[in-house]
Amino acid sequence: MPTGALADRFSRRGALFAAGVSQAVAFALWTAAPGIWVFAAGFVVWGIGGALSSGALEALLYDGLAAAGAEDRYARVSGQVDAAGLIAQIPAAGAAVVLFPLGGYALVGWVSVGICLCAALLALRLDAPEQTAPDEPRGYFATLADGIGQAARVPVVRTAVLTLAGLAGLDAIDEYFPILAADWHVPIGLNPLVTLVVTLGGAAGAGLVAYTRTPGASVQVGLLAGAAAALAVAGVLRLPAGIVLVALFYGLYRYVLVLVDARLQQVIEGASRATVTSVAALATEVSALALFGAWAAGGVLLVAALTLLLAAAPLVGGRR
Repeated sequence: MPTGALADRFSRRGALFAAGVSQAVAFALWTAAPGIWVFAAGFVVWGIGGALSSGALEALLYDGLAAAGAEDRYARVSGQVDAAGLIAQIPAAGAAVVLFPLGGYALVGWVSVGICLCAALLALRLDAPEQTAPDEPRGYFATLADGIGQAARVPVVRTAVLTLAGLAGLDAIDEYFPILAADWHVPIGLNPLVTLVVTLGGAAGAGLVAYTRTPGASVQVGLLAGAAAALAVAGVLRLPAGIVLVALFYGLYRYVLVLVDARLQQVIEGASRATVTSVAALATEVSALALFGAWAAGGVLLVAALTLLLAAAPLVGGRR
């Protein structure tokens, strides 16, 4: 269910607050009673939190910029947010290294609860422009139907939704970076530091959007094809140094992904922005299954081929 409709109907800032609280509850469950069924329940709660934040964050950011007459800066600011999210993994990992010897799993878990609650409270401090009111008051289901209808029936929006969903599903590859490093003979003790190179590559790519002009469709396709080539070469070499090529892949990919998200926000109209974005996020969860399938069937080389296929479609920045 595209939960962005809740943000559009009620409060986008409130949706982000609820997302943070939901994720805090998930950590609390995992910490208080670790076990397979509790972990399963916690992931359901975690998923609800993630669903609430997707769509709400993008809509809040875009409409906030639009209210200031600066919607053309969305890609720049969104790229900076994306880069910050990736870089935040560094102090988070460092904190875990310090906290675990002091208090074990429980201390790391409860600190995680606190961090999620802090994020929820910070969300309440975001400046939120008044959401555009429709001519007639709409209920939740009317808001949901309007957003899904726009994503399905308006060609330019539908293309942007499918483009973003297809590309964003590739981001699930980050689950496999430590496995790649291990397979390519990186010592276990150095694995976290080596995979950090890939994270920094992604942050550099996303952050670079703020300092470059938006390239045309053909350039975006070329960048994504270059990312696929870098990943394929790394997969053939199977050497520790190949991690640098994986970082190049991830940086180029995250650069294009920020631009594709910005394209979607540009073409959405009306008061259902979070709902339409949430539809794309829901489709992303489905497209991620293609990534998992490609990895299971052919490893990194098939994932590179999948990336090249997305570049060649061409979906990125389609002229329609």
